[in-house]
Amino acid sequence: MPADFDKGAYPEPPRQTPVVDKQTALPNPALILSKLFYYSVDLPVTTFRGVVDNIRAKNRSVYYHQKFRRVPDLTECQEGDYTCYYEAEMQWRRDYKVDQEIVKVVQERLRACQQREGGSYQQNCAKEIQQFNETTRNFQLRYGDLGAYASGRKCLMKQKERMMAAQA
Repeated sequence: MPADFDKGAYPEPPRQTPVVDKQTALPNPALILSKLFYYSVDLPVTTFRGVVDNIRAKNRSVYYHQKFRRVPDLTECQEGDYTCYYEAEMQWRRDYKVDQEIVKVVQERLRACQQREGGSYQQNCAKEIQQFNETTRNFQLRYGDLGAYASGRKCLMKQKERMMAAQA
């Protein structure tokens, strides 16, 4: 700084932090409420959540491997047992989704083999081609021509018609 600077314009900073003058002897009510909330609500809830998380971490179930018990088929349901009808329909829908995923996996394997082998995939991917053809044929036999509103009942009737046609 220059030697002739204006000391009034730029005063020197204080050497010590000034002491805050308290206006009252009472404690701050906001501080009291925040401490009260912390010790009465936040701390117990956080502690409980930590304990529960530790217990759940030990026996963690994987959500995408949920196992459903097999329920009776529509053919095994008693007449008028709507709960059985519903369970059989939900079982059919799960089976349908699983079969769709199986076809997708086999198709991905075939595409990967075709990509890997290039022009000679016909001879080098014969096993994958045969597996894909068999899988799609089985899927088409079971679920083909059911339409947009496919159901377990429609699938059962299609199977019944196919069996009757095979006998004739």
